[in-house]
Amino acid sequence: MKRPRPARFAPQSAEARRSERRGRPEGERTGQGKRLRVGRRPRGGADESGPRPGSPAEVPHSEVGYFDVIEAHLPPVAEALRSAPGAPPLTKSGVRGYPGVDPAQLLLFQTMLRRKARGPILDLSPAGGLLAALPGAELRPAEGSAPALRALDVAGLNPVAAALGDDLSGYWEDPARTVACVLAGDRGTAYALGQISWAHAHTPPGGKLYLAGDKAKGFDRYVRAASKAYGAGETIARDGGMRVAVLTRRPGPTPALADAEHYELGGVKVVGLPGVFSAGRADKATSLLLETLEGLDLRGKAVLDLGCGTGLIGAWAAQRGAAVTLADADLQSVRSAQLTLEANGVSGEVVHSDVDGTLGERRFDMILSNPPFHVGRGVVLDVAREFIAAAARRLRPGGQLILVANDFLPYEAEMSVVGATEVLAHEQGFKVLAVRRAGSRPS
Repeated sequence: MKRPRPARFAPQSAEARRSERRGRPEGERTGQGKRLRVGRRPRGGADESGPRPGSPAEVPHSEVGYFDVIEAHLPPVAEALRSAPGAPPLTKSGVRGYPGVDPAQLLLFQTMLRRKARGPILDLSPAGGLLAALPGAELRPAEGSAPALRALDVAGLNPVAAALGDDLSGYWEDPARTVACVLAGDRGTAYALGQISWAHAHTPPGGKLYLAGDKAKGFDRYVRAASKAYGAGETIARDGGMRVAVLTRRPGPTPALADAEHYELGGVKVVGLPGVFSAGRADKATSLLLETLEGLDLRGKAVLDLGCGTGLIGAWAAQRGAAVTLADADLQSVRSAQLTLEANGVSGEVVHSDVDGTLGERRFDMILSNPPFHVGRGVVLDVAREFIAAAARRLRPGGQLILVANDFLPYEAEMSVVGATEVLAHEQGFKVLAVRRAGSRPS
């Protein structure tokens, strides 16, 4: 499948970055009206006895807003990183490892530091840009996560917004002879193998790939697959379940990316790209949501599918006459949702957005969602809670938020800020919740 060319993520001005690092944003606000808060970045090593007075590490996590970019909290074992120029990296809610750094990425950094990796490094999973702290490195970050792109941009690393398989050759004069990648084994076999293929396509003969990941998520199996493509490779670092391998590319063909998967639910044809949530079949929660709303009249309504994934919910709403906007923080999901709309012959706008951060002044009569509660390997509710907060900002008077969630997820308290919460359905371990914003119902 031919992929669209990636877009360079719009960088801030140098003055804006300097201003934000001083803790005084240059009048810039996110789409939600929240000021970006970034702590002062250290000029040298941190005091080993504890966090510096006034540093973000001392700010209680509950006081950090979703859209705030902060310094990543580092474990005591990261001694080399503490003394690296420009460290620690930045992060925000929605970035893997937040409020710290992903353990596989940390081991990757430590391994590359020990092996003195230098020069241009193409990083296909940069998160907050940890590898930029390698001495003598020129980091070239390609990232599909909107939260991570934001952190990378604030750090001044000029990231490229890219998804699996995008051709990155036009962004730099010469190819990097070193490529780095943390395998997202939690996104499935097709995605992890796609990451290897993507890395192979951008590693010149004789160049090296540093590959990190979790043994429990199939790392050893993926290293064997990578070794077949590259011609040679071995695991060189271990820490708990985390692993790092290094591979040297020999001339040979790049493995093909897996094709998109296809299925149908409720009259909607779904196109699922590798790594997208429910790419191969509809999940039970989304199925329950659509069954519950089967008789809903959406003609003339402005509907937002927030966290759209494959675009199933948005396409379903478009088939029922809604003017739909679909938003997702993952660029691979945005591409998948676009394909789903096309497969069903319906129109809609698909936006790459950290929650509602790039939705401008758009307002909606209804927001439908199956909010995520995982970021990488962990259960993280920050993103889902911000989905609910976004509904309070984005719903027109009388507008309604309807979401589906696992039984154990405590969303009712957050939804009460919008209005009285109603349980529309409750079965098979899931609940469909609805809340209406005060005011006249949309006509």
